[in-house]
Amino acid sequence: MTATPHMAPYARIKRHVVARIESGEWKVAHRVPSENQLAAEFEVSRMTARRAVQELVQEGFLVRSQGLGTFVADRKPVLSMLEVRNIAEEIAERGHKYRNRIVKLEEVAATDAVAMYLGVAPGSKVFHSIIVHIDDEMPVQLEDRFTNPAMAPDYLEQDFSRSTPNAYLSRVAPIEAVEHVIEAVLPTSLVARWLQVRAPEACLQINRRTWSHGHVVTFAKLVHPGSRYRLGGYVPVVHAAATQRRSRA
Repeated sequence: MTATPHMAPYARIKRHVVARIESGEWKVAHRVPSENQLAAEFEVSRMTARRAVQELVQEGFLVRSQGLGTFVADRKPVLSMLEVRNIAEEIAERGHKYRNRIVKLEEVAATDAVAMYLGVAPGSKVFHSIIVHIDDEMPVQLEDRFTNPAMAPDYLEQDFSRSTPNAYLSRVAPIEAVEHVIEAVLPTSLVARWLQVRAPEACLQINRRTWSHGHVVTFAKLVHPGSRYRLGGYVPVVHAAATQRRSRA
């Protein structure tokens, strides 16, 4: 293998592995060569190969399984259902570049359905926004949001190209309660175009309502391409024995 000038040996191994993954040659759950095999292939020490593999594990490209080996990780971002997070921050945490495209930012009359979700009178004025959130030039979420003007009166005056609705609403109406309803949907032709997916790819839709100071702040439909996102969550479990030990302490 021809060496790349000015590239450290461990970096060459990383580039080789990432190239195989991104080309699709090594798919999710594919077992990658061992550290010894990589060391022999690239004519480096095992320590150098180990550094490359460890860094790829830390970066989310690979996952280790004790006693079985190292495998290509599923790098679809995990949407946590236990908290409401700013998608711009999630993308930044993955080391990716975030931007968005504002499709609509307007005042509209509440339909019966929107009025029910927001707890306002039908026909009353509410704020409506549609924003496409983009991760490294790939659309990953379509946010279709209705907001109660009484809870966020300056909503339409915000520059959401610089700060997301989530960030703004978290400041002016801190969340006290949240409701999630999750469903699989087939996107309309318009949504498919905004998300750059081909029909009939299924999408993951999260219907989210948030409350602050006892009032509904916002109702949003968050649509994600099924091939680019998965759901996950973690809840710590307190075992009965541990609870009993604490109660006796």
